[in-house]
Amino acid sequence: MGQKIAVIGLGSMGYGIAQSCLRAGHKVFGADVRAEAVERFQSEGGQSGALADHLGNIDTAVLVVLNAQQTEAVLFGEDGIAPKMKAGALVVGCATVPPACATHLAQRCGELGLHYLDAPISGGSIKAAAGQLGIMASGTPGAFDAAEPMLTACAETVFRLGDSAGMGSAMKAVNQLLAGVHIATMAEAMNFGLSQGIAPGTFLEVISKCAGSSWMLENRAPHIVAGDYTPHSQVNIWPKDLGIVGEIAQASGVETPIAETALAQYRRAVDMGLGHEDDAAVIKVYAKAAGLVLPGEDA
Repeated sequence: MGQKIAVIGLGSMGYGIAQSCLRAGHKVFGADVRAEAVERFQSEGGQSGALADHLGNIDTAVLVVLNAQQTEAVLFGEDGIAPKMKAGALVVGCATVPPACATHLAQRCGELGLHYLDAPISGGSIKAAAGQLGIMASGTPGAFDAAEPMLTACAETVFRLGDSAGMGSAMKAVNQLLAGVHIATMAEAMNFGLSQGIAPGTFLEVISKCAGSSWMLENRAPHIVAGDYTPHSQVNIWPKDLGIVGEIAQASGVETPIAETALAQYRRAVDMGLGHEDDAAVIKVYAKAAGLVLPGEDA
């Protein structure tokens, strides 16, 4: 039998998770600050009515919001859902948050008799919609048992990283360090090639078949070649996520100079007004400084 699942945050990733849960036969409630996202999901088969009226019957609440502050507000704010959920229900935290935050949220949920799975996600909006995410998860055996239906619906790979919350978020920070650096480095390399007369399309054709390639290069470089910065993953994500990396590193006495350099470029992109564009738009920082013209721009 299907579960009653609430997906809170119907952005590009959350919407895909909600679709995957619906496709797997669950009754899915979608919630978002944007009414149009909720209405769209309901028109595709999502449960009608306000989530607040059904919280006592929800088996699993999946939080796909932006950050730690939003996660805590959804759970324990003025209209927080956690006190209204039934004992034994599950909260799945998918946002990138500091490990200490995940530990804190799990403790507070536990005090209310709720399971909490620290479950940051990776794979992008396309894999989210296909139910093929990678999920870096940690939590009690009970939390994993409760999460099995949701994980089966949404994930291609689930990494079980420990029996308590925090390690999933620690691993996500490692992933984000690499991913954020790879995107910024791809942009730097493509811009460097452009300065030498190498067209972005040629760059992608050659480098994607050579040792300098990466998954992020192969995924994001086509956006630049097409001159299409429709956001699949926004520039705004990276000041937050690489900022978390920096906070963890500082607290641990670890140096992350390459991540810090990438972070500075994303911050420049935000200052240029690019925050809501696809994160491949970080190349515009490099191109502007060099006076170069990217595909889709006027010379």
